[in-house]
This record gives sequence, C-alpha cells and structure tokens, in this order.
Amino acid sequence: MPKARNTNTMSRSILPSLLAFLTACCTLSQHAAVGFSILPRPSSLPVSLRSSAAPDETVVTSADQATSPEWEVDCYSRPVVDPSTGKKLWEVLVTDADGSLRVCVPLASNRVNSREVRRVVEEAAERSDVKPTVVRFFRGAMFNMLNIALAEVDGITIRPSRCCYQLAEWIDERMVDVYPKMPGYRLSMAVDPSSSGFLDVRTPVKLPDALRGEKYAFVSLPFAEFLPGGAITAENIGVGRLCPVSSVMETEAADAFVQGVVILTKRAKALASWLGGTEVAALRCDLRRRTLVVEADISTQYLMARLNDVQREEGVAFEEGKDRLGGLHFVAVQEDENDEEPAGFWLLRDLDSGMA
Repeated sequence: MPKARNTNTMSRSILPSLLAFLTACCTLSQHAAVGFSILPRPSSLPVSLRSSAAPDETVVTSADQATSPEWEVDCYSRPVVDPSTGKKLWEVLVTDADGSLRVCVPLASNRVNSREVRRVVEEAAERSDVKPTVVRFFRGAMFNMLNIALAEVDGITIRPSRCCYQLAEWIDERMVDVYPKMPGYRLSMAVDPSSSGFLDVRTPVKLPDALRGEKYAFVSLPFAEFLPGGAITAENIGVGRLCPVSSVMETEAADAFVQGVVILTKRAKALASWLGGTEVAALRCDLRRRTLVVEADISTQYLMARLNDVQREEGVAFEEGKDRLGGLHFVAVQEDENDEEPAGFWLLRDLDSGMA
C-alpha cells in the first residue's frame, strides 16, 4: 500500500488556473512539511433560511433559479406524532441539486410504500419544467423501498449516495424551524442515536492495484476560489463535481482555506473515471487506524493509503480544517504536478454519520 505524501508550506497567491495554483502551492516530496491556514472554529453552521413547505403543502419552487435535472429524495418518519392517531408523521421530500425545487408530501403510516414514493416523484416530474435524469437518496434504512420505487420511474438513473447536500440542509432546517412548531412534536425522536457515540466497525475495501496513486499530498486552496468569480468552476475540473457552498458562505470569510488531498498517478484518467462512478462522498483520515479512506455511495469505504507518524499529524490538521468549514474539503486527481488540468476534481462536504 503506498504511503501518503507531504507538502510544503502553502502559497497564498491566487492564480487564474486551478492547476497552476496547485502547482504553485505544493511541491510533492517525501519529507517536506505541510502548511495549513488555521482559522477560528465557528460554534455551529447556521441552518438555511429558505422557507420550508408546510405539512399540507406539496411544492415550493424558486423563481430565481432553474431546476437541476439531478434530484434528491427522502422518505422517513419525522419527530412528530399525530395526537389523534398516535402514529408517527412520515414524509416524502424531493429537492434538486440546486435547492430550487422542494416537494413535501406527508404520508399516513399505512401508506409508506414504494408505490406512494413513486407517485410523488412522478407527479413532481410532471409539474417541473426540467425532468430528473439522476435521483440520489442517502438513507440506508430505506434502501430497498426507495430503490424499488425509483427503479420504476422512467428516464432516471438511481444513485444511492451521501452527496444529497440540499436534502440534508432542508432536513436540518425542518428539524429547527418546522417540526418543533407542530402538534405532537417529540424532542426525543429528533435525536438520532446512530449519530452519537457511533463506533465505526466497517472494514475499508482495498483499492485495486491499477487504481492506486503513486503519491498523495495534503494541500489547501483558498475558499474564495470556490465562490462566484473564483478560478474553480464546473468547466475546468475535468471529471468531478462541486458541492454547494452557500451554507458555508454564510459563516466563513473568503480568506478561509479549504483542506484537500491531491493524488498523483500515471493512471489519473482511470482513477478519476472510477471515482466519478462511485459517488465519492468524502475523504477521511482514520486517526485511530492511521489510514486515509475514501467514503463512497451510502456506506462503502475504500482504503487509499496508510499514514506514518508525520502523516498522521497532517491528517489531524486535515480533519480539523474540515470541521472548521462544516466538513468542506476536496480531492484532486492528476498525472503529475505539471498537468495543465486535473483528470478529476471533487469539492465534497463530509456530512454527519447519522445522516445514513
């Protein structure tokens, strides 16, 4: 298994090209020291202030932004018990990757099935000017029902994925602004036991030899590069995806730094293509096991590298940097430091383990 590589101190200069910036910022070497921009840790990230659908509403849309063809779906019980029946409130939530579409449909507990979920998604698609081509869902507990429901919707690709960023923000928003105001709200039901004291006993899957990188580097890029007008856009990242940064923008200054990992490999195109098909959700440094792990789809882990003592300390800084920006980080794949553009680049947000 290859070892993670280190970087030298990061330059703060802003260059117009992503790869030029990466090349200027880091020279990969086995023994150089890594540099990180350390900023004060915010107490918490605020919840989005966009208005939520009330329980008896079905659709909320934004007139300022077109709907994305990539949608996100959830069906689950909420922390509310109907006082008249003593049954939990269930909801189907549908949004898009830009957060411009929001569909909220409550379900009676005896109507929670794949047929009802499919009906909600199909009706939302009929009303929308942009039809979904990709639908993501994150909840492992509802995998079978959602997979069956969505498999029967024409024209879509189903992607079990933790990259449901707009859905996660909307659920957090409703947990704060909507459910506590409803009759029958139960605070005890709002706490997910899996997100507290969770012991991760999963064993990462070993990457195929053909996909291993020869060098790895912990690096950082200015947060400003990911904001409107910044150098990093969907047009210059190769294979990959940029997660929304709107919620981070509300609390962080543009001079903050986003932590990341650059993978250098002669098989850059193959690795980038593989990562693009895995629904990569996050990179994590498992400090107890001293490993660099790729989190993918709903619950899969891939072992990317093992960390020595020095690299483990860099991993600590990497994880602390993620925490300061609400889980925001990135991974870039390129053949060498002289590449004109990356084979792949992903701006990711490591969401709470309780989300799945």
